[in-house]
Amino acid sequence: MSNTPHTLQEEFPSQLEKLHELKLSNAHFAKLLEQYDVVNDKVHRAETLVEPMEQFAETQLRKERAAIKDEIAQMLATV
Repeated sequence: MSNTPHTLQEEFPSQLEKLHELKLSNAHFAKLLEQYDVVNDKVHRAETLVEPMEQFAETQLRKERAAIKDEIAQMLATV
């Protein structure tokens, strides 16, 4: 498992099968998963000061991550 917090596997532990199925069957969903991972990695690197950034930029990334996660959750709820 990754050392990066807030992975989708941690955020949706009871829906791992749905995550996998939707990733394979829905291109938009697969793109959302990819976007989430990229943004989540950026947040983690900023938080751990590997790639420090201004507080505003880090906050914006967190908001973007939350919005992507919300869309993923909505799509999981409809399956």
